[in-house]
Amino acid sequence: MSTQTEPAPDRASLTAEVAADVVLTGIRKTYGDVVAVDSVDLEIARGEFFTMLGPSGSGKTTTLRIIAGFERPDSGRVELNGVDVTRKPPYDRDVNTVFQDYALFPHMSVADNVEYGLRVKGVKRQERRQRANEALVLVQLEGFGERRPVQLSGGQRQRVALARAIVNHPEVLLLDEPLGALDLKLRQEMQTELKRIQREVGITFVYVTHDQEEALTMSDRIAVFSQGRIDQIGTPAAIYEQPANEFVAAFVGISNLLERDGRRFTIRPEKIRLLAESEQPESDDHVERGTIREVVYAGSITRYVVDLDHGGEIVVVRQNTAGPFPAGDEGRPATVAWDSDHTFTIKHRRENG
Repeated sequence: MSTQTEPAPDRASLTAEVAADVVLTGIRKTYGDVVAVDSVDLEIARGEFFTMLGPSGSGKTTTLRIIAGFERPDSGRVELNGVDVTRKPPYDRDVNTVFQDYALFPHMSVADNVEYGLRVKGVKRQERRQRANEALVLVQLEGFGERRPVQLSGGQRQRVALARAIVNHPEVLLLDEPLGALDLKLRQEMQTELKRIQREVGITFVYVTHDQEEALTMSDRIAVFSQGRIDQIGTPAAIYEQPANEFVAAFVGISNLLERDGRRFTIRPEKIRLLAESEQPESDDHVERGTIREVVYAGSITRYVVDLDHGGEIVVVRQNTAGPFPAGDEGRPATVAWDSDHTFTIKHRRENG
């Protein structure tokens, strides 16, 4: 399998100095005739915030469950901290998992929920209470220990679930779309909190999501999944600015795909200028003319869809720095321009199999 890989940041680079906490080699998993994961190779460095991103059915969650031990691969090898755990059950792996539904015990207090894993391991009461309090401080829930889950907001319950996982000091923390049940504002706040917590504890986070903003906001590196395979691995900037193929370009953010003179390329909407009638393009700009088909006001930006005279359409965004632009632009001629250096040659999406 050919995978586009970009170098990770210094703190997460896979070098001899930084060991890999998770190594997957040739992982394959099928359910009847459906190939859920198809020959996935992957290395995740110690202390890295690594995100597996993709649409439903792309194989990302199955891959996470294979790392956790909830699913056994049909073929391939799973290593955690250099140890082959392919055939070990979940309780024999030094990992913890945080799920979207929190899975808190409603009859227990917050403190008892956080302590539960330590109690199962036989940790003495005084030590487990101390470690639970430290975990609650870390997730900014100090003083909430005596409450019951029903007395907490959704975001607070998610923090309790996170504290319960962290208190066990796992080598790897697996997070299966943990913010999916939260509203947009709270989800954005929790993205920042998760990244802060990960940096403070230094545990390797492996995060699964279909939300591109989450992946770009929190990750050191991202693996983009499609049809059971990894299309690209790289830093958020590399994934966004240099997509490996048409699928990655279209899935991660809004991207304009055009073909001119035999060259297929992508250009992001924020890099395109919609020129006023009296405005002249720069000397090295690529310039095209067309007709505005749609104008969408979206708060901080206005989004224009332009049908180009030479074929295809293009989306342009303008910041509403001085308030919204006047309505009624649909049907008007338009000139768009962009710096040719901001385009990126794209490959056609590979065929599955």
